[in-house]
Amino acid sequence: MRKVFLFAIIGLLLGGCSLKEDVAELYLQEQPLHAEVVMPEIIKSGEQVPIKVILTQDGKKVEEVDSVEFEIWKHDDLLHATSEQPDKLEEGMYAINKTFESDGLYYIKIHASKSDSIIMPQVQLVVGELSKSELEYLQKDLREKEEGHDHHH
Repeated sequence: MRKVFLFAIIGLLLGGCSLKEDVAELYLQEQPLHAEVVMPEIIKSGEQVPIKVILTQDGKKVEEVDSVEFEIWKHDDLLHATSEQPDKLEEGMYAINKTFESDGLYYIKIHASKSDSIIMPQVQLVVGELSKSELEYLQKDLREKEEGHDHHH
């Protein structure tokens, strides 16, 4: 009798562990945010430049987001990064107008969130002419990336 009872318990426990066929559909299938940064190809210092981000999720423009922020800094001056709140132009499209005071290499990081999806894509942009040190920085960075793909330590 004890053996029958023991086998019944084991059978119930193992039966509860079987996989359901639709188990993958029961879990949240997150569709992450995607950001496309749009700006002019040529940017001159002292001129106002429109910088836009288009936020999509599952291929559609996002109606509402929890937050969007543009962080901008010159490549050698992260301490003086600025954060700017963009204007909403339409569903999924946010923009700022930015005037870069001097030529050089800059970065823009977009901070965007909606529900549990948070993204922080970063783009590099050139304003006016690059200095010799900025060109060397870009060439060094490119060499390191190329070497990084070829060698594994």
